[in-house]
Order: sequence, then C-alpha cells, then structure tokens
Amino acid sequence: MKTTQHNTETIHTLDELAALVDYTLTQTLHADPEATQNGIDHAPREVYSGHYVPVNPTPIKDPHYLAHSKTFFKELGFANSLAHDEAFMRMFSGDLSQVPAPLKKVGWATGYALSIYGTEYYQQCPFGTGNGYGDGRAVSIFEGMLHGRRWEMQLKGGGRTPYCRGADGRAVLRSSIREFLAQEHMYALGIPTSRSLTLYASATEKVKRPWFNQGSYSRDPEVMIDETVAITTRVAPSFLRVGQIELFGRRARKREHPKALEELEMIVLHLIAREYSEAIDTHLPLEEKVLLLATEFQNRLTSLVANWIRVGYCQGNFNSDNCAAGGFTLDYGPFGFIDMFDPRYQPWTGGGVHFSFFNQPQAASRNFDVFCKALQPLLASNEFALAKLDTIVQNFPKVMEEKLEEMWASKLGLSAFDTTLFKELIVLMIETSVDYTLFFRELSELPEEISPLVKSFYVDDFDDEKLLTRWQAWLESWKSQLHATTPEARQILSAQMKRINPKYTLREWFLVPAYQQAAREDYTLITELQEVMNAPYDEQSKETEEKYYREKPSHFFDIAGISHVSCSS
Repeated sequence: MKTTQHNTETIHTLDELAALVDYTLTQTLHADPEATQNGIDHAPREVYSGHYVPVNPTPIKDPHYLAHSKTFFKELGFANSLAHDEAFMRMFSGDLSQVPAPLKKVGWATGYALSIYGTEYYQQCPFGTGNGYGDGRAVSIFEGMLHGRRWEMQLKGGGRTPYCRGADGRAVLRSSIREFLAQEHMYALGIPTSRSLTLYASATEKVKRPWFNQGSYSRDPEVMIDETVAITTRVAPSFLRVGQIELFGRRARKREHPKALEELEMIVLHLIAREYSEAIDTHLPLEEKVLLLATEFQNRLTSLVANWIRVGYCQGNFNSDNCAAGGFTLDYGPFGFIDMFDPRYQPWTGGGVHFSFFNQPQAASRNFDVFCKALQPLLASNEFALAKLDTIVQNFPKVMEEKLEEMWASKLGLSAFDTTLFKELIVLMIETSVDYTLFFRELSELPEEISPLVKSFYVDDFDDEKLLTRWQAWLESWKSQLHATTPEARQILSAQMKRINPKYTLREWFLVPAYQQAAREDYTLITELQEVMNAPYDEQSKETEEKYYREKPSHFFDIAGISHVSCSS
C-alpha cells in the first residue's frame, strides 16, 4: 500500500480533508463489471463478480445537525466547527454532487455472504444465489490517511444499493442514535470498535417501520410507525467482514466464474494490507500470509469476545456478516448491555440462545470456522498448509477459554483463575438476581462483608439468610485469594479492578428517552449520554451517579423496545 500524505494540522474545511484521500479499495480491487459509471445503481440485482459496486448515496432531505463525536474529531485532527460546515454536512448527509476533487462523487457498496452460527444461508438473498446480499443501505464515501492512520468512512442509511433487497436504504433516528452513542461508548470502554463521526437527520423525510405499542410486552412488532430519517457516519480501518471473505471463498470453492480464485486472493491480500500490515510481512509467500492471518484474527476475535463479556455487552446478532474481519465490534443493530445477570440474556427477539450473552464465544468460533473455510481454496495445492489451518481452527476453543479465564481473573482482582470460586459465583448471581455492572463495580471496592454488594441485588429488603450465608462464605473465599494485605496494596488493587469493571454502561432504558426526545427535536440527552458514557470507568458527579448508576426499574422489565427489540431498522 502506497505511502500517502497525512494531516498534521487541524482540518477546518472539506477541501483540506479532500487532500488526504487515498482510495485503495477502489484502486486495487475489481469493480463489478456490470456497474454503471455514474453510480446510479439503486435497484436490487444480482452482482456476479467484482469486489464492490460504485454507487452514489441518496441524500436525505433537509439535513440538520444532531451530534458529532468531539473525542473522535480530536483524534482525527478535525476542528469541531467542521461538523457544522455546510459543505461537510452536505457530504456526510449523502450529497456528493459538489465535493471538491480529489474526493469522488461516487461511493461504493460491497457484497457479502451470510452464515448463521456456521451454517451457510442463501434465502436472505432475493435471488436465492447469494449474489444479491450485501451493503443494502451502507455506502462508503471516503478512504484516506488521518494522523498517520488509514480510515474508511461509511454512511449508514445512505440509500438504496444493488444489495438493498427491495428495502428503502434508509436508517431511522432511533437506530442511528443507538449506533452513534454505542460505538463511542465501546471505544471508551477500551474495546476495539468502529467509530462514530457525525449524526445528521432530515427535517422533513420520514419512513415507515414496524415497532411496538407503548408499554407492550409483545415479542414481535405490532404497528407501523413513521420515523425520522437519519444518517450516521461510521468509521473504521476497513469494513471488511467475515461474510465478505466468505462470499469470495464460496465463489472460488464452487468455481462460479473464471476469476473467482483470483478475486479471493485479492481481497484476502487487501484485508492483510488494511488490517494486519503490522503483523504480516508483505514479502512472505501467500500460504504463510494466510496462516498468519488466521492466527492473528483468532487472537483478535477471542480477545474481543472476552471483552464483550467483561463489560456485559451482547451483540445479539453475531452472524458472519456482522463480524468484522479486522477483529473489532461492528454493526450495532439489536445489541444490548445486560442488566440483571442471565447467561442466556439475548436482547434481540429473533436471535435465540445461540447468540445469547454467554454463548458469544461459541458464536465467534462458528464465525472463525467460516472465515477459515473461505481461506481454504488459497491453500488447496498445499496439504501441509491446509493441515496447519485445520490445527488453528481446532485450537480456537482452547484460545477462547484462556482469554475468558484471564478476563474473569482480572475482573475478580485475582492473579489466577479459580474454577470453583467462579462457578459458585455464577450460581449465586443467578439465584440472587444480581445487576451485572453494579455487582462487579461494588466488588471493586473490596468490601469486608456482604452488605455493600446487596445494593446490586434485584430484590427489595433481601433477607434470605441461607443465600446471605453462602454469599458471605464466597466473599471470604474470594478475599483469601487476594494478594493485597496492606491498605496501600488494597488501594492499588481496587483501582486496577475499577479499570476493568465499568461504573456506567449504555443500557437500553437510557437510550429510549434519548431517541424519544430527539424525535421532538430535543437533543439534550444525546449530549448528556455522550459525556457520561465516554467516561465509563470514572467516578462522576453525585447527580450522574443517582441517574445512571442504578438498577433497572422494575416497570421496564419485559417491556418491548426496552427489555427486548426487533432487528433495529
């Protein structure tokens, strides 16, 4: 990948941003040979080959500013005023018609395949072939170097593409606010993730979406409602997914066209260049690169999932197409942060136990299997390399278990994982109905007895003597394993645990009022949640603690749109 100019000064205008573009994906990979030159390609159709389709986004009508990530703007070297700049806002609300050169007036969308828990699916494609499934409403519009790092910028809700499957290509205010806030919160939690740049909404354009009646307990949407159209710009080193590599692996395996194997090799090498260049030497033979890629991705994916569980995050819909090949969190659709601890917690009504909270390691393993299967055609002539790849695949559960045990030990402040202590804790947490975030944060204070932990129990006036006795016995066993005998050592350990166990997480019942108020053009809560959730480990004001460091109110349990959601639109 060529060396390009990157910014050292603050960017105040779109012209200054334009000078930093470097479109490596569109310059080094194959475009769909049947695509149009002008990007007017918005009807569902089969895409038989090529790595991307040139397509221009559809601007939202009458866009206005809602929010931007000041944290990320600073990292990129953007002036905060840029978010309000007319030309910048026009571009990032979908209108590329007036962008200054060398910015392109046409964006790009990509196809990918779908595997659900390791099983290949084709029926989600309207043609039943897998050639019509991909970025149906996500259009990338920028790639370049900013402060020494390569970033791709993608409009979520940027209009129809050939992969839209008949949908309208839009995102609504509700889901856009959720994703905008969640990405930056996840970054603040120290977990690899796509990032949020800007959030713009239309003052006039609305679309219909299925949703729930107010106060409903229904598992399925009951009504069609009008919702405001919005576009959030998400940013990542790339948006290459396991499902994307899988698509080209399938085509190569089935020899769907003469260039299928070549296109698989091209996209795998592009993935390495975009996401793994620091770990994989470009001069190595292809087979060695592929094996290193599998090993590196395994390490990232296992670490990612262990961290999700550490902070109480459930992806909800962890298909291969929602799994970033760079090993970071991507696609904040029906995600959720857990309230009352339940290993089977699943925020998405369509997700099932296979994507539930404690089953995320198994779901990751299935996605890793899919990824490595897609790599196999590149190693077909080398039996030794194929055997090594198989060994890497078989090793995934062991690596995942090691990462989880390391995570649980750090979450509990222990120098080594203790199976018996951990299993008893899980049983107690389930039997007592414990708030996951509150419990571990209170434990980080290194309490001498059980009463400080009771504030995390979802039971008023907890008085089960047998359970309290078991809790006290567990606490004594836990304390006996802590290597902190002096006040100074205890203070250090407590601080360490507080950097592992967040005080604040972005629970759904915090998000609902934010997007409800935003629908009335009141964006106060969006700004407030940005501030609180961008410092999730910090002790904040008493007012913030009273509002956001508390158990989920009982009247929110089982309520549709709060305790569970349909696939976010």
